[in-house]
Amino acid sequence: MKKYSFLVGALVIGLLSAAPAVAQTPSTGGPTPQVDPTAVPIDGGASLLLASSVAYGLKKLRDRRRAR
Repeated sequence: MKKYSFLVGALVIGLLSAAPAVAQTPSTGGPTPQVDPTAVPIDGGASLLLASSVAYGLKKLRDRRRAR
């Protein structure tokens, strides 16, 4: 019975929190973007990916040396 009451509670909370998440209507104006819409900043993501792969490789090397 507790299992179902938790699911019902989660469902009620989910439904109540979905009401404020309704999207707004588009505005009538505002500034137009000045940059190329196809430009994608990959510098930050690529450097984080590179740093995490180096850290993972160093961890694997350390683990291999400890196993000997």
